[in-house]
Amino acid sequence: MDVRASFAAQTYAQARSAAAPRPQSGGADAGFAKVAASFADTLAQGEQTAKAAMTGGADPLALVQALAASELAVETAVTVRDKVVEAYQEILRMPI
Repeated sequence: MDVRASFAAQTYAQARSAAAPRPQSGGADAGFAKVAASFADTLAQGEQTAKAAMTGGADPLALVQALAASELAVETAVTVRDKVVEAYQEILRMPI
């Protein structure tokens, strides 16, 4: 048996195990879940502030701040959605 072939096979096996993906706790799904939860919390907080302002329980400044935060969250979500759709369409246009 050739020693060089043995070393090559051993090195390949080590490199293969080092390059193998490792499962991560959380990952991209957990990050997306956090963003979605934050978005929902921002909208819910804005809605609660708007209800309180209508009944006289919140000052106008708090209402304006809550509406600005809600508007920013919605604009961000729309921008991300547009980028995802654009990337998907770009993938569909790729030649096979």
